[in-house]
Amino acid sequence: MILNQRPADATPVAHDRVYRSLRGRIMQGAIPPGEALTLRGIGKAYDVSMTPAREAVRRLVAEGALTLSSSGRVSTPELSNERIEELASLRALIEVELASRALPRAHMALIERLQTINSTVAEAVAHRDAVSYIRTNLEFHRTLYLRAQAPAMLAMAETVWLQMGPTMRALYGRLRRKEPPHYHRLIIAALRAGDEPGLRLAVRSDVTQGLRMLAS
Repeated sequence: MILNQRPADATPVAHDRVYRSLRGRIMQGAIPPGEALTLRGIGKAYDVSMTPAREAVRRLVAEGALTLSSSGRVSTPELSNERIEELASLRALIEVELASRALPRAHMALIERLQTINSTVAEAVAHRDAVSYIRTNLEFHRTLYLRAQAPAMLAMAETVWLQMGPTMRALYGRLRRKEPPHYHRLIIAALRAGDEPGLRLAVRSDVTQGLRMLAS
């Protein structure tokens, strides 16, 4: 008999499944800002024990995706205006650089892929589906930035997206979008033309305009 064998749901695989699923939901704005989460609730939702739920929460708190109060309450972050401004500035710095590095590798297949994703963004807007909108909007940016071949920089960008997911959901509700982001079309046009200054301006405008409106 193996006495030290862990329960199936205490394995790294179980913990990673919970972590990745929760991480995706937070990044995509599926959980509103300030919503409390419990280990018991997470365990029930994912059919796991407290151990993988606790480990997933620990990792997400470390990434800034969840906040842990002095009383032990775990919740999605409610960002102050100063924090929104800070993260918007980070997006402008990191994502403009990623786009610039991607430009020399922006072949026609990439541009066509971005156009396809932008059509999906438009469908999400037409259906007023905030989570699908945020997910496909991030997919648009990630698809472009992967061409930069700068994984450390992309990981930094994704950490910012993660911290902002619930706030992006709130922003979507305030803007009440009726059409896909105008700057996506400018990004695609700049890629097609090989216009680096135009690309940098379009990306900077796209990633900061709405966030700064939220903080105003």
